[in-house]
Amino acid sequence: MTQQQIASTTGSGALTATRRPRQGRARGTWSAFLLRRLGRLAISIVALVTVSFFMIRLVPGDPIRNALGINATPAVVEARREALGLNLPLWEQYLRFWQGLFTGDLGESFSLQIPVSQIIAQRLPATLELALLALVTMLVFAIPIGLAAAALTRGGRRRGLELGYTSVSGFFAVVPEFLIGVGLIYVFAVQLHLLPVAGRTGPASYLLPVAALSIGSIAAMSRIVRAEALTVLDQDYIRTARAKRMPAWRVYLRHALPNLLTSALTIGGLVLGGLIAGTVLVETIFSWPGLGLTIVNSIRDKDYPVAQGVIILYGLIVLLVTLLVDVVLVLLDPRSALKEN
Repeated sequence: MTQQQIASTTGSGALTATRRPRQGRARGTWSAFLLRRLGRLAISIVALVTVSFFMIRLVPGDPIRNALGINATPAVVEARREALGLNLPLWEQYLRFWQGLFTGDLGESFSLQIPVSQIIAQRLPATLELALLALVTMLVFAIPIGLAAAALTRGGRRRGLELGYTSVSGFFAVVPEFLIGVGLIYVFAVQLHLLPVAGRTGPASYLLPVAALSIGSIAAMSRIVRAEALTVLDQDYIRTARAKRMPAWRVYLRHALPNLLTSALTIGGLVLGGLIAGTVLVETIFSWPGLGLTIVNSIRDKDYPVAQGVIILYGLIVLLVTLLVDVVLVLLDPRSALKEN
């Protein structure tokens, strides 16, 4: 008796034949998903580099004259311009910039005359500290606030509380970070003299920048968590837990919260990209020695290499975080990749 006859007799052949195409389709879907995401990432990187290269050159003024000062002779200015390759046609500068990117060379700062990679290495830790602390603060406060708001206002109860929560959270969700930062400085530094106005001088100096960066995100994310929680709290397993007379705190923490964490962490990853981008204004307001302050100063000084390098780094971080969130989301729920098809 052949293997196919045995399989047809026992029925295992049909099962195997059913599983293999499904596994093959899953692998194919996963590969197609990754290829699409990597293709979009490559296109986005090309657009990011191209736009950053040409946009920074729209800033009026002579970067070499600005770096050397008004007392520099024309001969010195031209020699410096030629040494940096700024006398070449724009398309040739663009190709040289790409060549430098592939070799890890971001160029040299016009004003500081040190490699851009060295400036980034010095300033990046301060920006990452700010963004990660703001992310942790957002997760610590937004999830309990959103869950508590859903539990207290579920089913149309406490209409006054619901109206107050949605009004306050909606207000802080749309107010820009720099306005929140200015308000915090006025209250806690100028009027109450409790916290330092600016700088990165110790643990207390982190409080106001982190608060300015995270308050809006807390408000926005708590609204999302509340909406998710209202859906979760109506599920059958929550009704079953209540029917077993399980304490309310246990229902929320053991059954509702784990189902909220997946969506909360997914949204948190996306918000991280926004937090990193938001550091540009917050660092400027608080004189925080990170990449955000560096990019503002480099654009003001027309320091092309520094501005391009920092803009590209910011963009890459946001793109990679978005890609990572997409991959994690598909790993947690493979149906999202199938839905894309």
